[in-house]
Amino acid sequence: MHFSSAASKAGLLTVTVALSACSALQEDKIDYRSASKGTSLEVPPDLTQLPQESRYNVPGGAVSANAMLASQIQRGQGEGVARDQLADVQLLRDGSLRWLSVPRSADVLWDPVRQFWMDNGFALAMDQPNLGIMETDWAENRAKLPQDFIRNTLGRLLDSLYSTGERDKFRTRLERRADGGTDIYITHRGMIEEFSNQAKDTTTWVPRPADPELETEFLRRLLVQLGTSEEQSRAIVASGAESAQGGAPFVGATRVQVQGAPALELQDGFDRAWRRVGTALDRTGFTVEDRDRSQGIYFVRYVPQSDREQPGFFGRVLGRGAAVPAPVKYRVVVRSEGALSHVTVLSETGQPVSAEQADSIIGLLHEDLR
Repeated sequence: MHFSSAASKAGLLTVTVALSACSALQEDKIDYRSASKGTSLEVPPDLTQLPQESRYNVPGGAVSANAMLASQIQRGQGEGVARDQLADVQLLRDGSLRWLSVPRSADVLWDPVRQFWMDNGFALAMDQPNLGIMETDWAENRAKLPQDFIRNTLGRLLDSLYSTGERDKFRTRLERRADGGTDIYITHRGMIEEFSNQAKDTTTWVPRPADPELETEFLRRLLVQLGTSEEQSRAIVASGAESAQGGAPFVGATRVQVQGAPALELQDGFDRAWRRVGTALDRTGFTVEDRDRSQGIYFVRYVPQSDREQPGFFGRVLGRGAAVPAPVKYRVVVRSEGALSHVTVLSETGQPVSAEQADSIIGLLHEDLR
């Protein structure tokens, strides 16, 4: 249902708030309807022409699940990592960060993971097997809508009048390991619609913090997709939460200078710093085109959020999308000495970037890592 004036939008928000007071939000449920069925909030940079980098491929191909399971039981996963294992899938946890470890190749996992997001009501805005990245379009969790008398009575007739004023998207990164297995990370990004002036006649979409609980819930659901029962998946997550104190909690990153350039200092060894930085890049909107773990380098591209101002409600209705500037490529470098790591930013060719550019990117990563 479309509206012809900004005043109608403001009135609609008032009605929605008033109706929501009649009932509690069902925050324990998840019911997404992909925003791609309407108008997308953001058009991601075109990635269809990106070449596949040789560093991303691991020689030797996949190995059997049984063989990998036996070897993984015997080996560790880095400092401070707790393990909850069932069959050939492990839910790993390091501090507040969780991910799945599967002794199957990324090529084998790609289609089941893609189907997983479709089954949960999402459309994919990015589907890049060569990068190991898929990302959903912006979608609304309709379970957060008030279940009031009017909505339940009139049903779909008034359903289009309701909006939570929030949108979510999820990135799944499949990182190939040297042993042929795959680590699967799920990260969340959120936007919220706010009035953009005191008259409350226009709105805009602004970022809201990532939700680790949503990330964990979708990891749990992916466990089910990969063969774990619903009951077993819930037990795994519960046991992981109970044993979370067994690993050292994360210490916030500190902004420092390294050879005169802005940098981040993490009180972590390389394995932990590498995982934390990779997750922070996903949550802050970078696209990891490639990675070279042996050199501690993430090859990324990024469109600054300030350059992607989102149109308000009527801009989207009328099809006025935000212009998307060309993304810029960088190298985000993780260097470690013992239990201390530094994160710095270089240009696409490995040269120093301007202090302003480095400070901007370091600031974004610091928001997630502090």
